[in-house]
Amino acid sequence: MSTILYARVSTIDQNLTHQRSQAQAAGFTIDEVVADHGVSGVSTRLAEREEGKRLFDKLRRGDTLVVRWVDRLGRNYQDVTDTIRHFMRQGVVIRTVINNMTFDGATTDPMQEAVRDALIAFMAASAQAQAEATKAAQRAGIEARKGDQTRYRGKKPSYDRATFRTVVDMLANGAGASAIAKATGLSRQTVLRIRDNQADAKKALAKWEAVPVDPHL
Repeated sequence: MSTILYARVSTIDQNLTHQRSQAQAAGFTIDEVVADHGVSGVSTRLAEREEGKRLFDKLRRGDTLVVRWVDRLGRNYQDVTDTIRHFMRQGVVIRTVINNMTFDGATTDPMQEAVRDALIAFMAASAQAQAEATKAAQRAGIEARKGDQTRYRGKKPSYDRATFRTVVDMLANGAGASAIAKATGLSRQTVLRIRDNQADAKKALAKWEAVPVDPHL
C-alpha cells in the first residue's frame, strides 16, 4: 500500500517542493509524487492531464491519494465528484492536506454514505465556485488594464519628468526658449507651451505617467 501525492503546478507559488512540504507538515508520509506542470485545473480534466492519467493506472486498492485540496482532482463540480467516486470504488482512500479530510468507500452504512457524499458535493461545488471567481477576477483585471491603456489621454508629451523640471528651472533662472530648447533637445514651441502654462504641461505628463505600459498585454 502506497501513499501518493498528486500535485498540479501551474504558478510560481504552487511549486512542487512547497506542496510536498505542506503535506509532510500535515503528517503525511509520502511514498511517491505525481505532478502535472503548467496545467490549468479549470480547463483540463484529471484523466486528460499527462501525469493525471498515470494515477488511474498506478493507484491500487488500499493506496492513499493525497491532494492539497479537492480542486486538484478536476476542472469542475461534476469532474471532481466523478473522480473521487471512481477512486473510492477502486478501494483508494482520498485525503486532503487542507482540513485533513478523508474520503473512502469502506463504509456501508447508508447514513454515513449520505453524509460523506454530501460533503464531497459541497467541497467540489466550493472548489468550482472559487475557481470561477478567481477566473472572473483575472478577466476583470485584464480588461481594466486594457481600458487604462486604450483610454484617450491626449497626445503624449515629448518630455519626461526630469526634462520638464529642467525646463522649469531654466525658465526660473531667466534662460530663453531657444537656449532651453538647445539644452534639452525639445522644440522651441514645446518650451514655450511649458512656459506659458506649466500647470497644463504638468497635467499632460501626469496622465501618461499614471498608466505604465503593461508589456504582457
